[in-house]
Amino acid sequence: MDHPPARNRPRPRGTDYPEIQSPPYTAVVKILLQLFVYVAVVLFSYAEELISRRNNDKEKKSEAAALQASGSKEQEPPENSSCGQCQTPNQLEQLRNYVEEDGLQGNAKTWKLKVLEHGEEPPVTPSEGRACQETPNFKLIRLEDINTAASQIQKGVQVTPCTYSRLSKKYGMELYLKKEFLQYTGSVKDRGVLCLLASLHQDQQRKGVIVASDGNFSMAVAYHASELQIPVFVIMPTSTSVTRVRMCRDYGAVVITFGGSAKDSRSHAQQLAQKNDYLYLEEADNIEYLSGLGTMGLEIFRQVPNLDAVVFPAGGPCGLLAGSAAALKQLNPHVSVIGVQPESFPVVKHSLKMSHPGESQTWGGHMFYRDLSESCSRKNTLQLIGELVDKIVTVTEEDILISMLRLLEYERATVDAEGAIGLAAIAAGKLPELKGKRVTVVLCSGNISVTLLQQCIQRALTLDSQTCKFSLWLSDSAGDIAKLLEILDREAVRVLDIQKEHGFVTSKLFMTKVTCVAETRDKQQAAQLRSALLEHYPSLEWMQQ
Repeated sequence: MDHPPARNRPRPRGTDYPEIQSPPYTAVVKILLQLFVYVAVVLFSYAEELISRRNNDKEKKSEAAALQASGSKEQEPPENSSCGQCQTPNQLEQLRNYVEEDGLQGNAKTWKLKVLEHGEEPPVTPSEGRACQETPNFKLIRLEDINTAASQIQKGVQVTPCTYSRLSKKYGMELYLKKEFLQYTGSVKDRGVLCLLASLHQDQQRKGVIVASDGNFSMAVAYHASELQIPVFVIMPTSTSVTRVRMCRDYGAVVITFGGSAKDSRSHAQQLAQKNDYLYLEEADNIEYLSGLGTMGLEIFRQVPNLDAVVFPAGGPCGLLAGSAAALKQLNPHVSVIGVQPESFPVVKHSLKMSHPGESQTWGGHMFYRDLSESCSRKNTLQLIGELVDKIVTVTEEDILISMLRLLEYERATVDAEGAIGLAAIAAGKLPELKGKRVTVVLCSGNISVTLLQQCIQRALTLDSQTCKFSLWLSDSAGDIAKLLEILDREAVRVLDIQKEHGFVTSKLFMTKVTCVAETRDKQQAAQLRSALLEHYPSLEWMQQ
């Protein structure tokens, strides 16, 4: 193959090559001129479009300023703290003075948190006290909404384990436990709250949010708002435990205790929102919050293949039940979704029977049930439950206590009533159709004080016949006490407590009333101990459960 000669290589003699012709000068000028004209046209069109956009923005800003001025003629809102900063001590003192002086009068104006579609401009709203409320024209939560929420909150929440339980053999089914109590604030509310806060506009985040609750929702708002550098205020009743108040403060919230009930705290929080232009937050009924909670249903479907049923707590706002049911039913319509609520507070059943949300005054708060005892006043949530949930059952307080005990014994899991209520339905035999099937139970919350946990465990041990209490009459001689202890030793029970009472006994001279608490294995051993004691002590008084 012949190669052209190099530029510096000398030509061999006797060889002629054609000369390389350069393009004409006029052609080059013509090409450059055309290129210049094209660039000028493009720049001119871009500048014209940019000017038109600026004019439109100025018109929108002028309209917004006019609406702002008309909305604030009656009352000028005070300045708010900047994004990422909490109130100064002087401002906090003003809030506390407002707590003492202004009292509870009136309600805050509300602001509806509208879910924006793609390309839709956010509405201009007055800068008065606002509340986060439901979205009108609600539709079924799409799987795309839940997937979007999952990607939005993946860095702020845990992907909690869903593990096979050792209780499976005891209850005759493949039982899996979704351990949502392992979230940072101890409940599933982290999912919905983070998604809700992330969806707020920047001006709302800058001004701050306020919430009135002593439950899991307020703790989740306190933590995630602080993580997002949103000023957050939590109003709690004066009866709230010191532990919950301290935890919310440690998360970064400004906590104010006010009122003897949740209703008083809500009214006061709405007043503070109106006066300081905060965004009043409550458990919302919109797509953002429900989609965030629905991400747990998405995780369950991925973690447990060939799933037959999922058991959720049902009570109070019920956002977890509605959001997760929307996810599961769209992934597999054959998965059975079951809700469990306490017999003392049949909030959901009552609302479904009446075909409308229950009033907030119908159900009162309860220290043991907390969120389960709140009213189900969300229309969209109730609509989702009515369409997607297959069954709702009720359980007693005793069933919940036994369930808490079983989770401690078999799973080393410490949960509250809301976290244990799903397993309570299975332990009480309320769901016999799940025998032999693959079932997931949601342990959604583990926020319980140590003192309340101690009371619950002691009560559960008595209900499960693992402890028993009895009293009988003995003479003053030491031999009778020794005889009693010998009987207890023969029956292989352990004495937990024994007390003698004789200071105020006048009915039986030279006799002493002895009360004893003993530990037994099960109901059979407790019955055997009772029979043995009755043989020797006819005056035995066996304390009933």
